[in-house]
Amino acid sequence: MEFLVASVWAAGLAIGIAAFGASIGQGLGLSAAMSGISRNPEAAGKIQVNMLIGLAMIESLCIYALVVALILMYAHPALSDAVKAAFGAH
Repeated sequence: MEFLVASVWAAGLAIGIAAFGASIGQGLGLSAAMSGISRNPEAAGKIQVNMLIGLAMIESLCIYALVVALILMYAHPALSDAVKAAFGAH
């Protein structure tokens, strides 16, 4: 049971760190894109497309961390015992 608790804590910590890192990366990318658009308004279309692709890549890394966190929590072999103990399922 201790391993299950540790994996839930690890999953929470992993998604927290991933969300923090993704938000920092997205903020820096958006700031740089807005700075580039303000310096050269004619290139706004190209900058916007590249910015959106970059933001999608950064967000996908956070989604991968979420998937790993969910696997840590719900694909654990001891989880079935914990569910049976918590809900009285047979």
